[in-house]
Amino acid sequence: MTEENNITKTESNQDNSFKIYSKKAILGFSIFFAPIFGGVLLRQNLMDDNRKREANIVLLTSIVFTVLTILIVNNMEKKTSSLTYLLNMGWGVILSEYFFRKYFPKDNYEYKKIWKALLISIVIVIPFLLAMIYAPSE
Repeated sequence: MTEENNITKTESNQDNSFKIYSKKAILGFSIFFAPIFGGVLLRQNLMDDNRKREANIVLLTSIVFTVLTILIVNNMEKKTSSLTYLLNMGWGVILSEYFFRKYFPKDNYEYKKIWKALLISIVIVIPFLLAMIYAPSE
């Protein structure tokens, strides 16, 4: 992208004619669900801003963060949910503080409500929780 296009893109975003998910929403979804959930919210923000390449980078990064969390937690002798939350918090901070600030440096956006995303996330997570609860123990 040339410098002129970049400036035009920045200027066109000054009117903020679209709503985005907030940094707090991205951090919360990353911590309480998984980094991929926060990444999907940030990706949606970028897609709404017509930044498909950046959106895909954020999604890929959040997938890597989620896979790393799974690998780290599953390779520990004693599995604890506190480690999962700690890792999710770290990844969420990267998504919300680094990536969010990089792509949305101004703080004059209207924010989307999280209820639809929350409902979708809960519906996705329920089968995994049920499988963990009803899985035969070793």
